[in-house]
Amino acid sequence: MSVKIGLVWDAVGSVQAGRGLLDFARGQGLDAFLVFDHLINVFPRQVWDAELTPLAEAMPEPDQCLDFATVLGNFAPHAGPMQLIVAVTDPGRRHPAVLAQTALTLAQFTERAPVLGIGAGAFENLVPYGLPHDRQVERTEETLQILRMFFEGVGPHDFRGKHFTLDQALMGLRAPEGRTPEVWVGANGPRMLKLTGRYADGWVPSELVEPAEYGRRWGIVRDAAEAADRDPDAIVAAGGVPIVVADTDAEAHKLLQTKLIRYMALHASAASWRKLGYEHPFGPGYQGLKEMLPHKLTRAEFDRAMSDIPDEVVAAQAIVGSRETVLNRIGDLIDAGMRHPMLIPMSALASPDAANYTVETVAWLGTQLRATAAVGA
Repeated sequence: MSVKIGLVWDAVGSVQAGRGLLDFARGQGLDAFLVFDHLINVFPRQVWDAELTPLAEAMPEPDQCLDFATVLGNFAPHAGPMQLIVAVTDPGRRHPAVLAQTALTLAQFTERAPVLGIGAGAFENLVPYGLPHDRQVERTEETLQILRMFFEGVGPHDFRGKHFTLDQALMGLRAPEGRTPEVWVGANGPRMLKLTGRYADGWVPSELVEPAEYGRRWGIVRDAAEAADRDPDAIVAAGGVPIVVADTDAEAHKLLQTKLIRYMALHASAASWRKLGYEHPFGPGYQGLKEMLPHKLTRAEFDRAMSDIPDEVVAAQAIVGSRETVLNRIGDLIDAGMRHPMLIPMSALASPDAANYTVETVAWLGTQLRATAAVGA
């Protein structure tokens, strides 16, 4: 059994800090380095102050979101054998031809094929900028079809869709041998899961779910691949894995009282809250981070929503516990089919000491998970 380990950086703020994480990940022998792609941070600037987090002193403006393509191009000479990933960008902001050109350009600098993660698009990156946010699954499917055309041949390519049109379009840029960009899809719902099976090289769900649910969704991806005469075993089963870790389970759960960590519960959908027996403060139809507009959240709305967050919901947003507990729970996801956990060091938000311990834990987890996979091979 082959298991690969990645580290996630939000690509906000200091480029030097991101480079430091990249160097750390490479030094620990991790397999991948993943960056997010946002125009607006998930944390509302209206409440970004010392009362919310000590991070505000070092970074008074939370919306310093870096362009993923420029960052990964800068990081590529330092990545070595690690795979560079963006997860996820979207076709609402970038035409499929531009996405293809970006990924093929990045492939000129990397040792391994880069990963272009595609999602339907979060409202925070679309609505404030007047970009389309309707019929997102249709737009995503057309994007995946066009990317396949551009990655597989120069063209000319013709395409007639509801959202995109190609008229004798060319893509003369080619990736070096063995480095054709991979396309991973950020999918949670059934329609996007089926698109993943039909078109993608990898699946990278944006929400943490229990192993049984991960396995169920992975089954949808695999069934769709088989129906499209594709090999489901060739698709990478990945996933973002937020971790909140400390010396003991009890100490890790204390970190859940940190405001920034508690706030992550508001990114979960109303349906996720209902499964735990609670009503979401943003209403019964709220779809979670996909439709959150953090820049419009007033302090009063923020305070009211934060006062309504149950501890159980906070705990469901990450794997919480000691190193051994976190290792075992990631192992459960691997048993359910995950082969490429991407570690999100969420407990680093709690304090500088917690950040140091979390980063050390990432190294420890990488060693342990590789050893476990080798034994199970």
